[in-house]
Amino acid sequence: MNHKKILVTGGAGFIGSHLCERLLAEGNEVLCLDNYFTGSKDNVVHLLDNPYFELIRHDVVHPFHADVDEIYNLACPASPVHYQYNAIKTIKTSVMGAINMLGLAKRLRAKVLQASTSEVYGDPHVHPQPESYWGNVNPIGIRSCYDEGKRCAETLFMDYHRQNGVRIKIVRIFNTYGPRMNPEDGRVVSNFIVQALRGEDITIYGDGLQTRSFQYVDDMVEAMVRMMATDDSFVGPVNTGNPGEFTMLELANLVLELTGSKSKLIFQPLPSDDPKQRKPDISLAKEKLNWEPKIKLRDGLVKTIEYFDKVI
Repeated sequence: MNHKKILVTGGAGFIGSHLCERLLAEGNEVLCLDNYFTGSKDNVVHLLDNPYFELIRHDVVHPFHADVDEIYNLACPASPVHYQYNAIKTIKTSVMGAINMLGLAKRLRAKVLQASTSEVYGDPHVHPQPESYWGNVNPIGIRSCYDEGKRCAETLFMDYHRQNGVRIKIVRIFNTYGPRMNPEDGRVVSNFIVQALRGEDITIYGDGLQTRSFQYVDDMVEAMVRMMATDDSFVGPVNTGNPGEFTMLELANLVLELTGSKSKLIFQPLPSDDPKQRKPDISLAKEKLNWEPKIKLRDGLVKTIEYFDKVI
């Protein structure tokens, strides 16, 4: 088997830690880079005994040098609570992080994958969202540090590819959930589970009829690994998400059922620039990656609830 040296930025984060685990299981050597702004050593502590795993505290805003074959660039706070906490830091992480990882890939002739986001579509006028849709983003809103940071990173990836022949891959990640999500990240799945387990009221914003599509983290990691393995001529972007739509009310009721919680639902006003619906068109991922999500929401929630039950 061909062992590779692989760098994962944001590797101690929620998705990053699952990706590190998967890459190690396949017999690779993994360098995990994280500054622990939202990532946590707890997410990767079980990997530290593996001689092929290396954990490095580093911020991707500063250049990094190591000899690797592949780079997965996941470093960036990804929930509104965290990315709005220090908006300037968020956009620097996206933009400088992309420049630094692309520069490294260029020097090493390594392949580099950008973990982009469904947020590049903003509050979409097109439903579901195909990769060809340019999006509807407010460039001066409270979410723009993240949305525009990620859009700019995609621009940089394409320009390094066109101008310098860097081998790039871009995946646009839609809502992902699973064990090791940060309980305080303000995302809907973690919010509902934490509130239900603590017996607190479950907060629903707006009328609860806005929809989201949820993919389990193992499905997401599978898509990334398959994307990295594609031919150099295919760069993306590719949507990776679950086209099954659920309303917030449906999700809340499922969480209540699975936790056996007595929590009540309470309704709050919708936050600014919050998209009403989000649903990926994944026909490109099916065609190019032979990929679609396999894990049902109910099954994934059971595993996620088990994790939260231990940590909160």
